[in-house]
Amino acid sequence: MKITNSHQKFGMNLTAAIKTRLTLLSFFQFFVWGAWLTTIGTYCTEGKGWTFPQFGAIFSTLALSSIIMPSIIGIVADKWIRAERLYGILHLTYAAFILLIPNISKLYEYFPSLQSMEEYDLLYWIIFGGMLAYMPTISLSNAVSFRILKMNNLDVQNDFPKIRVWGTIGFIAAMWLTNLSGSKANVNQFYIAGLGAIFLGLYAFSLPACTPQGKTSQKQSLSQQLGLNAFKLFAQYRMALFFIFSILLGAALQLSNMYGDAYLSSFPEGTLVEKYSTIIYSISQVSETIFILTIPFFLKRFGIKNVMLFALLAWVLRYGFFAFGDSQIGILLIVLSCVVYGMAFDFFLISGSMFVEANTESNIRSSAQGLFIMMTNGIGAYIGTKTSSYVIDHYYVLKSGETDWHGAWLCFAAYCLVVAVLFMLFFKEKKQAVLQQ
Repeated sequence: MKITNSHQKFGMNLTAAIKTRLTLLSFFQFFVWGAWLTTIGTYCTEGKGWTFPQFGAIFSTLALSSIIMPSIIGIVADKWIRAERLYGILHLTYAAFILLIPNISKLYEYFPSLQSMEEYDLLYWIIFGGMLAYMPTISLSNAVSFRILKMNNLDVQNDFPKIRVWGTIGFIAAMWLTNLSGSKANVNQFYIAGLGAIFLGLYAFSLPACTPQGKTSQKQSLSQQLGLNAFKLFAQYRMALFFIFSILLGAALQLSNMYGDAYLSSFPEGTLVEKYSTIIYSISQVSETIFILTIPFFLKRFGIKNVMLFALLAWVLRYGFFAFGDSQIGILLIVLSCVVYGMAFDFFLISGSMFVEANTESNIRSSAQGLFIMMTNGIGAYIGTKTSSYVIDHYYVLKSGETDWHGAWLCFAAYCLVVAVLFMLFFKEKKQAVLQQ
């Protein structure tokens, strides 16, 4: 009996250690992004005085990187390189690029040939390089976590949301640090992100080995060797429709991150909203931490279609509440907008990631996760980023130079409502499969 109890205690300690390690991974995965993602708009438009299309072009590098890299990196992790090592290399590369931003003046000094480039153009390419390294780590962090949980016979569907919630906490911690340190309109936000990424990159090398699962002694076609067989998922009606709606939602996914802090910072100087815009905006991420924990319940109770439909309708409310943020009850509506964001973000992206995991074969799961990110944060986000910056600049920037945020947010809300109605009509329900081992 003592031996049995000793083994049980050892097993429980090992399980707790694994979850703790993955929790730390999740925390810093989004800490190194949250330090600047919601404030780079303020940095570009207020700190540098650049136009919305200029800022939109810089922000679109997130989407372009999501189109190019996640599927490629997923293939590499499935076929050739241990996923946790690849993850570490990517974060160290991301850190190197991000830490160049506060040192652009030194780049001009050490590389005279760069002096022909404007600061805006140089920043564009630096951010682009950093995003090529960072964006694939979002899906790769999921794949690594899923793999390690399964290696230790843990329940992905119940344990992963509790781990992933710490990613949102990390995002919040970075936002608060950026705001309270007075860094939201200057380069210090990039120091915060870069130093965190160095730690995460080194830490990743200490994780349990996630060896490639796509290797086989059987003869394979060229497409199988390259990992392109993940694209065969488009041959399945339900999966193809899921990816199409991932693109449509992706077009609205990053709009509040693009413009949210700039919008709140446009409130009269000295007001609570203007002074603590990033902290107020972080209520959105607090909401995420709550709604992530409800995902297992909602999936079992309502099914994948309704959970994703709830997300789409929450996006309508997200932008609709923002639209009336300058009314008499504006602060209340802004807070409500931040509260519904948790459902809007989590119920599609996190549930969608678990949906992909449950409906793909083990040898293409990393590739499939990369494909999902490519659809949402890639193709969809690129369309949304470029279109929204054009629309705002041409239709919602007034002659006085001020931005008609009321009209812009209503426009975004109307788009999300159309997507929600189409999703309700065309996406067919099916019993959710249990996550495969």
